[in-house]
Amino acid sequence: MNDTVAIRGRWVLSSWCFYDWANSAFTTLVVTFIYSAYFTAAFTDDPGHGTALWSRGIVVSSLLVAVLAPIAGALADRGNQRGCLMGCSMICIAATAALAFVRPDQSYAVLIALGVFVVANVAFELGSVFYNAFLPLVASPDRIGRISGYGWGLGYAGGLCALLVALIVFVPEVPLFGISTDGGFNLRATNLLVAVWFLIFSAPAFIYLKNRESISSHAFNARRVFHGLLDTARQIRRYREIGLFLLARLFYNDGLVTIFAFGGIYAVGTFGFSFEELITFGIVINLGAGVGALVFGFVDDRIGGKTTILLSVVALSLATLLGALAPTRNWFWVSAVMVGLFAGPNQSSSRALMARFVPKKHESEFFGFFAFSGKVTAFMGPALLGILSDAFNQRVGVASLLLFFVVGGVLLLRVNEKQGIETALD
Repeated sequence: MNDTVAIRGRWVLSSWCFYDWANSAFTTLVVTFIYSAYFTAAFTDDPGHGTALWSRGIVVSSLLVAVLAPIAGALADRGNQRGCLMGCSMICIAATAALAFVRPDQSYAVLIALGVFVVANVAFELGSVFYNAFLPLVASPDRIGRISGYGWGLGYAGGLCALLVALIVFVPEVPLFGISTDGGFNLRATNLLVAVWFLIFSAPAFIYLKNRESISSHAFNARRVFHGLLDTARQIRRYREIGLFLLARLFYNDGLVTIFAFGGIYAVGTFGFSFEELITFGIVINLGAGVGALVFGFVDDRIGGKTTILLSVVALSLATLLGALAPTRNWFWVSAVMVGLFAGPNQSSSRALMARFVPKKHESEFFGFFAFSGKVTAFMGPALLGILSDAFNQRVGVASLLLFFVVGGVLLLRVNEKQGIETALD
């Protein structure tokens, strides 16, 4: 009997980690490296203007997630958390597949492409609220850092494998399997790869992750949901360390998300990367990020989430400055590898620290506010980068992101991790 329970526990844990492998294809191929760069090159005549347009899509997505994430978390904690995860995943998958069929030469192409992307991106981010909220349910408190690291590491490995498939099958001048290059369809078809990848590899999570019994048994009541949401917002004031941490994350996460959203665009627009070079660039970053997330997961459990995040913020600040000033491609590669190595620990340890801080039975609600903190000001980085790229150049736009890391790091210094953990246990 005990062996059966242990096996089930391993399957639950593995399926949770494997969801990171599944959804990472979206952020890697659509948001960061392939489709975003294709959009700026094919849908506009000027990379700077294309960057500005793409930034508006990111901004709209961020604002919608900021509004919807706390509500979604409240719904999940009083309803079907696994069902919410499945629903958001399926919407993201369908919208991503639809992007493959939006041609740059059709009427209202920019509006349609950005609109479909916003739907996919919002669904992806809301799905992450429910996914992250499972972390304190599948991992013991003393292993949260490494389990979160396993997930992020596996996610970057999944992104790496998806990029390799794209490099071999879709991107060559003569794609495999007779895939057409007319109107750049081979590049747009990478969205179909993402959709199929996400659909297949997320299935174990939908099968093995379970709702809390005490939560899933409640009948849905909209008034109770919104009263609970307001109550959670008031509780955050009482959980001082959560409030300080989320405030710090408003800034440093904004800088990191903007780097991921515009890293590929910057490589193409400033350093003239081809799509083949862009995928190689993405492979190197994902490899570094996966290694960083796995290694620092153990470091997190040893030295604490706050210290791990601070180390990553300092490293990301230096990498951003180097990337903006890089005189050659080689220096840009150095900055890119630094971003990869420390982006994974930053994201993984932030999720793990939040999991340590949240009170029991309110994981989704508090992770809804976690997503809110990552998105409510997330328009600032892309908007500032887009405006400065349009007015000056992409280097100036990238340099502006240093401000977000510095402010976030200073605020994070005020967080008392020990007190936050003790408060969650009260």
